[in-house]
Amino acid sequence: MDAPFFLAASSPRCYFLKMAKLISFSGLPGVGKTTIAKELAREIGAVYLRVDSAEAAMKNSVLNIHPAEDAGYLILAYLAKDNLSVGFDVIVDTVNPAAITRKMWIEAANEAKADLINIEVICSDQNIHRQRVENRIGDIKGMVVPNWEKVMAREFEPWEESCITVDTSKLSASECVVDIVKELRSTGKEPIR
Repeated sequence: MDAPFFLAASSPRCYFLKMAKLISFSGLPGVGKTTIAKELAREIGAVYLRVDSAEAAMKNSVLNIHPAEDAGYLILAYLAKDNLSVGFDVIVDTVNPAAITRKMWIEAANEAKADLINIEVICSDQNIHRQRVENRIGDIKGMVVPNWEKVMAREFEPWEESCITVDTSKLSASECVVDIVKELRSTGKEPIR
């Protein structure tokens, strides 16, 4: 049984000696990643990091960095490691389309001595997915959301590592979060909270 410890005498929150969790979301634009990732972050009290925010900030900066290439992912990896190293669970919200980006999260988790949980969000109904993409409105200043043709032209490699997959054409965002939390509990990787 894990022994509790307190960060400060005045802290009402008890923490347990468990590894922090790096929860890496992946999936094409418009499948519902951001909605689910934000809801999961609220549910488990995790730090939420979104690559779109990092890339928009770089574009809107005086440096006007666009396209960001791998810079947004690198920023999130460094911020994730910082937060994991002080015991916070972290959710990263990215497309995470290839082995090279997925390796970045493996390395970040290893360096921070954290558990890595990969979550792939899909929308198996192409009509629903297309409708979401075509009706999507950007919520970040300076971020241009991709159109359907750009989404479909993206390369997305199949997963080789284990991952939790949720399908937003069959489940609501809230139902996806419930399924993810159940899966984390069943694997013994329940967040610290």
